[in-house]
Parts: sequence; structure tokens; C-alpha cells
Amino acid sequence: MSFKSLFLAAALSFVATLALSDGIEPREDWVVIKTSKPYNALIGDVKSAIKANGMGVVTQAGPTGAAANRGITIPGNRVIGVFNNKFAVAVLETSTAAMIEAPIAMYITENADGTATLSYKTPSFVFAPYMAEGGETLVGLAADLDVRFAAIAAAASQ
Repeated sequence: MSFKSLFLAAALSFVATLALSDGIEPREDWVVIKTSKPYNALIGDVKSAIKANGMGVVTQAGPTGAAANRGITIPGNRVIGVFNNKFAVAVLETSTAAMIEAPIAMYITENADGTATLSYKTPSFVFAPYMAEGGETLVGLAADLDVRFAAIAAAASQ
């Protein structure tokens, strides 16, 4: 193995280690729940909780598998887009522009100790830029979504 290859492998390993240790820290208008669950278990529990709370998994994306296919090991990362048609139609009735925010993401990250963290921006925060346009109806929809997302997070993280 050449020096360049060794250096690249060491650098990639270092970056992966940094990414594992960083994690998601609490931030304004985010919910961040560090769990004792392994990454894959938390993904499954989030999906189950989404369905149990009347919402749907609209999208899923994550770089972990694609990176592995390229020979790069990074911690587990999965973004799950959550919404349902009832809310989509109701939001559209208040603000066409607000629909760019749907689905709302729930983010599962793998921690260095093998556990996983569930994070999301509160729906009220996500829809805040459209509240003047959407009025009290959008405020109410966002508040309802806040309650549903909190229930999903509570169920998935226990």
C-alpha cells in the first residue's frame, strides 16, 4: 500500500471517528432524544410509532449504505420524512408555499457507544415562516403536528 493510500485511509478513519463522537447536540426548536437503543432498532421503532400515530413514512434517505458501497465507514444516519395526506391538504388550504416543508424530517443518528439519537425540528418551528400567510389554521395544524411528533418520539425512544 502506498503512502498516499495509507494517508487517505487514516484520514477517512479519523473523519468517521469524529462523526461518531460529535452526535447531535440540543439546539433551539429541535427535539433531541439520546436513547439506549441500537441504531437499527431505533429506526424500526420510529417507523412503527409513525404508523401508530396516524402518520406515514413519505421518504427515507441516508448516506451510510452508499458510503459503505464506496468502502467508507461512517456512523448510521437516516432521515425519515413524516407526513400524511390529511395534513398535506389542510396545509395547502392555508399556504401553498408551506408545503415545501413537507414531509417533516425525523433524524436518527448512531452514537459512538452503539446507541442512537432521535432528532427533529418541531413542526411549529418548521412552519413558522408561513404563519402570517396561513393564519390561525396553520398555527393549529402545526400545534397538532407538534403533539403527534412528540408522541412518535416518546413511543420510539422508550
